[in-house]
Amino acid sequence: MSVLRAALLGVASMLCAGAVWSAPAGENAVNPALVAPPSLRQAVRAVWDGSPGVQVARADLAAAQARARAAAQPLYNPTLALDAENADVNRRTAGLSLALDLSGKRKARAGQGAAELQASQAGYDLLRRDIAARWLKARSTLALAAEQRRLGERRVELMRRFDDLAAQRLKVGDISSPERDLAGLALGEAQIQQASLVGNEAASLASLASISESAAADAGSLPDALPPASSSVAPLSFDDYPELLRARALQAGAEAGVQVARRARIPDPTVSVTGGQVRNRQMSDRVIGVSLSIPLPVLNTGRAEVDAARAEAEAAAAGVHAQQLGAKARLREAQARYDALLNAAQAFRGSRAAAFDERTALLERLWRAGELGTSDYLVQLKQSLDTALSGLELQSQAWQAWFDYLSAAGRLTDWVDGSQKDASP
Repeated sequence: MSVLRAALLGVASMLCAGAVWSAPAGENAVNPALVAPPSLRQAVRAVWDGSPGVQVARADLAAAQARARAAAQPLYNPTLALDAENADVNRRTAGLSLALDLSGKRKARAGQGAAELQASQAGYDLLRRDIAARWLKARSTLALAAEQRRLGERRVELMRRFDDLAAQRLKVGDISSPERDLAGLALGEAQIQQASLVGNEAASLASLASISESAAADAGSLPDALPPASSSVAPLSFDDYPELLRARALQAGAEAGVQVARRARIPDPTVSVTGGQVRNRQMSDRVIGVSLSIPLPVLNTGRAEVDAARAEAEAAAAGVHAQQLGAKARLREAQARYDALLNAAQAFRGSRAAAFDERTALLERLWRAGELGTSDYLVQLKQSLDTALSGLELQSQAWQAWFDYLSAAGRLTDWVDGSQKDASP
């Protein structure tokens, strides 16, 4: 059991090896918890530039800006009318008419357009955040698959050497034929498992490419160190969350829609001015006229449209409340899960023992000396390798939980842009 314990601790020591991601020295150093590594920042920006989803959202935002400008324009254009008549009386007249927006329709429409533009802007920011989170988590999964594939190659190499040694020892009579077969079976199992690991890496690469092909698969490497504690990044105020900004903008747009529907019920008068000349035989007179017309809302009063707009406003208000509850719940869940995974990863890394290669060499020496049976050697070696794979997966899960926490805290985009301020006192 002492050998097995040492082997497990050796794996932890192997995972601890590597460069530590730390902030530059000096009083102007930036807290690494608040800024993504430069390679990740560049990769995510490349993803934003090349993502079809972001391109669609950017086009939708441009359309919303155009609609907001259109909503602020005057509702009516003047109408020019020319009239000519040849009969007993020759008439030549020109008229100009204009409907007057006396009920404030333009102002109501401009308010609705501005609110819809704010909602579109918040939706654009929200999409960028979600795509960044998806890509970062997919990149973490790809890094895990690559590390597991490399460790699997090491396993195949160890099992192949073990198989060769078992064949040599069988010839001199040091081991029995069943033990020799056990070594061959272990090699076959390692090769099968390696094929699965290679397939997992290919699937992870395809998943990453499905988000965007702008950032290369080898771009944006994750640091060897674990991410920082959740307490190092204070959550954004809930009022500034993209989800809440969008929900409140939709509510404002729906409330403005009620005003638009109410103003639409009020008929706008049309004023017309007509001038010209009337000739009757030898007599010619100049004429000028002014007319006023007002539609009568008798057949359609517009009340149904107001009721529908009011119902939509009530639904939008309920949506704001639902987004608030959801954001708070996601933050609590993401922080609790991240803290648990980070503590487990830190505990795993905190153990002190020999390196993994030294442990495998020790197990091989014990087996060659006859102090460790073939089956025990395989069990302990397999346990060491499985523990190493689990350690890599734990680290990847910690990074993915970190990205989820930053998203739930409203800080992921700031983390990528490097625009956060240190929340620590």
